[in-house]
Amino acid sequence: MARIKPQALLQQSKKKKAPRSISVATIALYSVVTVVMVFFLFATYRHWSQRSVIQAEEGTSNFQVRVLVEDDFSDSKKSDVPRYAIFNTSKGLITVELYKEGSPEVVDEFIDACQKGHFKGMQFQRVVKHFVIQGGDSENQAVVEDWTSREKHYNQLEQRLKHEAFMLGTSNMKHEKEGFDIFITTAPIPDLNAKLNVFGRVIKGEDVVQEIEEVDTDEHYRPKSRIGIIDVTLKQKI
Repeated sequence: MARIKPQALLQQSKKKKAPRSISVATIALYSVVTVVMVFFLFATYRHWSQRSVIQAEEGTSNFQVRVLVEDDFSDSKKSDVPRYAIFNTSKGLITVELYKEGSPEVVDEFIDACQKGHFKGMQFQRVVKHFVIQGGDSENQAVVEDWTSREKHYNQLEQRLKHEAFMLGTSNMKHEKEGFDIFITTAPIPDLNAKLNVFGRVIKGEDVVQEIEEVDTDEHYRPKSRIGIIDVTLKQKI
């Protein structure tokens, strides 16, 4: 076998292709393209991020505006509802604060009855000393009679009272046409919630209520002289 000389091997290795070297210009071009792409991606990301933030802020702002408008509308509606009723009676004025939040349906019904003139000329049909005075339907005796049957036991009633004196209410029974009656308590009554829908409280004119309470009555607690309501004035402020 023939022996290859070292010189021959050297010449063969020189004949092999050497890898091409990357020029500086190519590297610079690639670098510029890479920087441009990164900048473009960053700019795109920043644009959409800012747009999302703006949309979110606009949505929040619109929501706040809607809430403010709704609150203002709600407040204006609330402010339109009368909060006080002034009963002009033949004995003087009785001012009542209405419990709109506690008894909204009853207050609405009472206001509607006032606006229709339901209470003009209404008589106090029952006057029970240390209990209630009643104005309205003379046939609606159930509430008063149940209380008066226990009048002699009044001092023995338990002291955990649900309501104080001078509360305004109406009977729990469904009101028929022209049947909205009113009761003003003249003493604390333990089971008042079971008898009446309480929807207000006398804040001025307690002395007038007490004067009505002192009138002479017959055995059925009907006043011997006519005592009535001349009219009722509704007010938002007093």
